[in-house]
Amino acid sequence: MTDTTKLRWGILGAARINERLMPAIVAASNAELAAIASRREGAAAETLAKYAPQQQGVKTYDSLEALLENDEIQAVYIPMANQEHAAWTLKAIEAGKHVLCEKPMALTVADIEAIEAAAQRKNVKVMEGFMYRFHPQHVRVLEIINSGIIGEVRSVRASYSFMMRPARMYRLAENVEHGGGAMWDIGCYAIHSLRMFFQQDPLAVTAIAKYIDSGADIATSGILDFGDGKFAHFDFSFERARRCEYEIIGSKGGVKCHVVWQLPGTGDVPVISWWTEAGQQCEERLPASNHFNLEIEHFSNCVLSNTAPQLPLSDAKSNCRTILAALQSTKQGRVVRLDEI
Repeated sequence: MTDTTKLRWGILGAARINERLMPAIVAASNAELAAIASRREGAAAETLAKYAPQQQGVKTYDSLEALLENDEIQAVYIPMANQEHAAWTLKAIEAGKHVLCEKPMALTVADIEAIEAAAQRKNVKVMEGFMYRFHPQHVRVLEIINSGIIGEVRSVRASYSFMMRPARMYRLAENVEHGGGAMWDIGCYAIHSLRMFFQQDPLAVTAIAKYIDSGADIATSGILDFGDGKFAHFDFSFERARRCEYEIIGSKGGVKCHVVWQLPGTGDVPVISWWTEAGQQCEERLPASNHFNLEIEHFSNCVLSNTAPQLPLSDAKSNCRTILAALQSTKQGRVVRLDEI
């Protein structure tokens, strides 16, 4: 008998991110890991044995299509290569599955619009997998801002960088048009977090980047213009020491999130600090939290209770449009308005 209190999940792909997502599905009170598939022979079974060895009854497939044909699977997680996300999200939707697609959902706004139309037609939930947004520390930052203690938000800065290890150089094998490089890998996080603090989409963006021979960016910096003197600065790189923080400056003070996109279990304690021009200083340490677990529980609940995901597809379209404008700016050396994209 099927447990109607748990969403039955399948995973399309044996990517390394399964190290985080597979245990999250297993740990969620409202989710059940039912299947995993990979196009590489034996890879699905190997991934299951590595990241969820205690799970019994999980089906493994050497064909992605075979998993989608399984009517017992209600939702799928897609952790494939960036350039494959849109096509397989659409295939999963056509198979009647709800979809949590790892970021970026697509490399064009048109693809996300197609996903949106298909999801409405098939009556399924679809969400882009920005797991960090489910960490309680960001709720606390928004509480501080909404309290008015730092005044009106005037600028935001997000920095995300680390030294690329040789084993992960595949991230730079494709050019940016095919989803390669720092922008689509970590820059999308920085831009997504910046957009959280302004109640509108940016009007324009200017950016500069360092490209390598493959056509992938290895470091990019830029500014989002939200109008009326409100700016957001982003900076990310695969060739700098680790940094994963954002800072909001208002008219009366500022607030900083010191470790934004941390991996659960790395020993990082969530720390938020804020200050005011009146002389107030505060550092808050929050309990450790696994944002992957919270993401899975949230999406599962959305399907089981028929409620809208926290991250709608309109958000995915806005983030994609901003990224594309930034990439166009790096190539053309000019300010690019978002209404050009």
